[in-house]
Amino acid sequence: MPEPTPKGRVLIVDDEAALRQAYVEILQGEGYEVETAGNSAPAIDVLDLLKRSELDVVLSDIQMPGMNGVQLLRAVRERDLDLPVILMTGNPTVDTAAHAVEYGALRYLMKPIKLDLLVATVGDAVRLRRLARMKREVADQLGDGTHLVGDRAGLEATLERALRSLWMAYQPIVWAAGDLYGYETLVRTAEASLPRPDALFNAAERLGRLPQLGRATRSAVARSLGPVAAQGMTVFVNVHSSELTDETLYAPEGELSAAARSVVLEITERAALDDIPEVRARIRALKDMGFRIAIDDLGAGYAGLTSFAVLEPHVVKLDMSLVRGVDREPLKRRLIGSMTRVCKESGILVVAEGVETTAEHDAVVELGCDLVQGFLIGRPGELPKG
Repeated sequence: MPEPTPKGRVLIVDDEAALRQAYVEILQGEGYEVETAGNSAPAIDVLDLLKRSELDVVLSDIQMPGMNGVQLLRAVRERDLDLPVILMTGNPTVDTAAHAVEYGALRYLMKPIKLDLLVATVGDAVRLRRLARMKREVADQLGDGTHLVGDRAGLEATLERALRSLWMAYQPIVWAAGDLYGYETLVRTAEASLPRPDALFNAAERLGRLPQLGRATRSAVARSLGPVAAQGMTVFVNVHSSELTDETLYAPEGELSAAARSVVLEITERAALDDIPEVRARIRALKDMGFRIAIDDLGAGYAGLTSFAVLEPHVVKLDMSLVRGVDREPLKRRLIGSMTRVCKESGILVVAEGVETTAEHDAVVELGCDLVQGFLIGRPGELPKG
C-alpha cells in the first residue's frame, strides 16, 4: 500500500528539546513531514539545504540563544518572501509582538499552546503557502514579474538584493534635427521582485530609504559617466524631491559633483516641493556647483506651473501622456504649443518624451520642441561603446 502524501513540510525551531519533540509528535500525527533545529543557526542550514518548494512553514520559538526568532524571521525573508513563519513565546512582550507583526510573522502564539490551535495554525500556514505558490506561477505565466511584498523583513531583503544588482540603462536624447544631445539614465535592477523603477522607488519609500537609493543610483551613474562627459554629452539623472535634503548631493566629494557641468538633475513635477526646507537655496546651491535643473513629466503633476518659480529650470520634459498621439489630437497640440512658447520666452529647452512614431516626432518638432526622446529614437540600454 503506498505511503500517504504528507500534508506539508514543517521546520520546528526550539531550544527546549522536550517541547520540540512534543511538537514533532503532534504534527507527524496530523500527517506532516517535520524537520527540526535546536536554534536559529542549524535552522538556517536547513533552509539553505532545502529547495524553495520543499518547505511549507517555519514554527519557531522567539527566545533562543544567539539569533532569536525575530532575527530568524528576517533571515527567512532573505531567502524566501512567501514562506509562512509562526513565532512562539512563553514570555510575551509588546516589543516582540510588534516586531513579529512588522517583520511578517503569520501568527504570534503564546506558550503553552493548545493542541487544536497549533494544528489549525499550521494548517492555515500550509494553505497560504500553496496559495502564494499559485499566485507566483500565475504572475510568471502572465509575464508580470512584480511580486508584492507585504511585510517589512521581506521588503528589506528584496530592496537589499535590488541595490546590490543596481545598474543604469541609457536612453538617447536628440536635437530636433537628429544630432545626439545626451542620455537619460534610467535605474534598473536584476531583482525579479522589483523589476520596474516605480516598484523599486515605492519599496525604498515604504522603508524610508529613498536617500540610500538615490546615493546608490548616483554612484552607478558616476561609474559610467566618464566616456559620456568626454564626448561633451549631457546626462540626465532623476532625483526624487526628498533627495534634495541629502547633504551628500551638495558635497564636493559627492557622487556626481566632479561632473556637475555634464549633468542635468531631473525633478519630477509629480513630486511635492512644499515640504523641502529652504528648497530655493538648495536649488541655487546645485546650480552654483554646475548642475542644470530639469522639470520632469511636465503636464502630469498637480503643481501646474508653480514648480517653474521654485526651480527656475534650464530644461522641461513634457510628459509622454501629452506627447502620445499629439499628431491626431488638436487639444494636445494646443497644450504643447503653448508650453513651448512659454519656455522659449524664458530660454528653457523643451524635451518631448515618449515619442514612438514618425508622426509624433514631426508634430512635436513643428510645435517647437528642441529635443526628442522615445522608442522611435532609441530604447534604454547599455551605454554605447566609443
